[in-house]
Amino acid sequence: MRTIRAVPDLEALRATDFARLLHERFRVVPDTPAPFDVELIEVAELGGGAAAGRPFSLVFRGGPSPPLPQRIYRVQHEALGALDIFLVPIATDRYEAVFT
Repeated sequence: MRTIRAVPDLEALRATDFARLLHERFRVVPDTPAPFDVELIEVAELGGGAAAGRPFSLVFRGGPSPPLPQRIYRVQHEALGALDIFLVPIATDRYEAVFT
């Protein structure tokens, strides 16, 4: 993966920014273990925030077993850059991120 640009404003991201990346690979960069790839498998708008583009959730598949604990991780994608996102393990191989 080549150098990733930073996206400074998470507030500017919308579900549509991620929907076009469905089934693409993202790189999670924890302190330990080594970085690993996950696949974006779901993008869902939540509640009544569709008019403003918020809130929405992302579900990623992949990662180590046992899963990493919930916390903020650097998540990289060539099109979006490097994002610091709060990931929550929701299954053995699934992580969710909620944007409000």
